[in-house]
Amino acid sequence: MLTVVIPALNAEHTLPRTLNSLIQASVRGLVRQVIIVDGGSTDGTAEVADAAGALFLEAPRGRGSQLAAGAEAAKCDWLLFLHADTVLSPGWEDEVYKWFEHVEMGRWGGTEVAAAFRFTLEDFSGKARFLEKMVALRCALLRLPYGDQGLIISKRYYRKLGGFKPVPLMEDVDLVRRIGRRRMVFLRSEAVTSPERYVRDGFFRRACRNIALLSLYYLRVPPRVLARLYG
Repeated sequence: MLTVVIPALNAEHTLPRTLNSLIQASVRGLVRQVIIVDGGSTDGTAEVADAAGALFLEAPRGRGSQLAAGAEAAKCDWLLFLHADTVLSPGWEDEVYKWFEHVEMGRWGGTEVAAAFRFTLEDFSGKARFLEKMVALRCALLRLPYGDQGLIISKRYYRKLGGFKPVPLMEDVDLVRRIGRRRMVFLRSEAVTSPERYVRDGFFRRACRNIALLSLYYLRVPPRVLARLYG
């Protein structure tokens, strides 16, 4: 049912856990294909992909370009886009099966719908819990998940929307905005993400930067300018 597309760049340390969280879904037949799209890694990312039996592709660096290349090579009717440092919580496949049943029954108007997981950081600090609550609030008010929450969408609907654009930043927000608020569903299963970037940059500082960049994006500042600000 699902092709999982994972963009990667020097992800040999985080990718194994991401792939391990897909094993049970593969055994049960939900995940039929895994595609790792590499943006120029210089570490052992390719070896990790080969050991897992995943299809390994190379594409121009940038999540938008990498995700688009993976979707183009997908064979299944449904796509799951997942970051290389995100681990899906145990049992996520049960909820996705149940969600597919609701989709087949015609809820949300058929297969022109998408789903994302609940954002969680693999960190035990109060700062992490606060950030998770802020992300939950953003999702509740704006129906706007980021790429580190994963995204499930039918291949037909993905292509109808025009897919991921080869932009240097905000490729996830760009696609979600085209999906629309009414067709975005939030699952209860967790997408557990590495806190490395937040620990390195500071939780508050990185969160404020993300909000500022999102605001500039909505003000139609070009993604290439946002990418320079992002650093």
